[in-house]
Amino acid sequence: MSGLGKGVSAASIGRILQTRGTKVSALKIDPYLNVDAGTMNPVVHGEVFVTEDGGEADMDLGTYERFLDVNLSKMHNITTGQIYQTVIGMERAGSFLGQCVQIIPHATDEIKRRIRSVAESSKSELLLVEIGGTVGDIESLPFLEAARQMRLEDGFKNVAFAHVTLVPVVGAVGEQKTKPTQHSVQELRRIGLQPDLIVARSTKPLLPGPRKKIALFCNVDEAAVFSSPDSKTVYEVPILLEDQGMGAFLCDRLGLEKKAGNWDEWSRTVQRFVSPKNEVTIAVCGKYAELADSYVSVNEALRHAGAAADTRVDLNWIETEQFEGENPKMSALETADGVLIPGGFGQRGTEGKIRVVRYA
Repeated sequence: MSGLGKGVSAASIGRILQTRGTKVSALKIDPYLNVDAGTMNPVVHGEVFVTEDGGEADMDLGTYERFLDVNLSKMHNITTGQIYQTVIGMERAGSFLGQCVQIIPHATDEIKRRIRSVAESSKSELLLVEIGGTVGDIESLPFLEAARQMRLEDGFKNVAFAHVTLVPVVGAVGEQKTKPTQHSVQELRRIGLQPDLIVARSTKPLLPGPRKKIALFCNVDEAAVFSSPDSKTVYEVPILLEDQGMGAFLCDRLGLEKKAGNWDEWSRTVQRFVSPKNEVTIAVCGKYAELADSYVSVNEALRHAGAAADTRVDLNWIETEQFEGENPKMSALETADGVLIPGGFGQRGTEGKIRVVRYA
């Protein structure tokens, strides 16, 4: 589901293989009908990531670039809108020679063509393909079907499936529930996909009991169930997964050379985020503050600048509409060490921004 951490999980898998010398690239699939993310409200979808060639893409591409130190293009973000636009254009041009044009095979063939094209143009040894959305949604089915076909066509050793799933804690007892994972995997298996590994997202590390249950009911080895609990920084996640043996598992599964990864530089970077000497609070006063992902570029810029200065940057997102009216309460800014006012469109919240400027 949205916001679970699929992008970070995909990027972490890439980083784990990168430390072993594998050349990695990444691609994000978004099942929505929009051709790209450029026209979408940031409160609904999060901030748009703009690639070097001007593509307006999903913000997960920013996560990939930060984790993998690669520059991605607009071809690294595929949407349903792009697929249908291309297939319909081909049909109108007569490319199908009178065939009845269908989702299978014509749309799925275009999906596979684009994935393979990115793999070839990036000259990567391994391409990570993140399929967004939720298993069972109608809109993601063509992409999952294309993935099923690719394993058949490219071989078991060349295609592996990782499933990121939620393990919630219900009630005061604090029991970790595996039912959502079981049902999610059942839904995948109905359409012909069996996960090779499962990344269990939870607030705390996955306990031995739930791990055994996931392995048993989801038809994977216990060694293929990885815990991804909430962490102080997303940059800890690759190391957490590596410590559980994900690197060795993937090398074995994909037939890659088994060698240890070098995490020295990455660990030093993580320490700057986890254990800084100083701390500051920055109030981010904007009109899309109800969703922190609306300002991902601002958030990351502040956090990375803080890490470079050995300082933790605590962000306090504030809707500027609360500063409008006759008697605006500016007390929310009193505890901040600094204020940042990001961009926005339209009149809503603008007077509040001006009052924040005057206060600062």
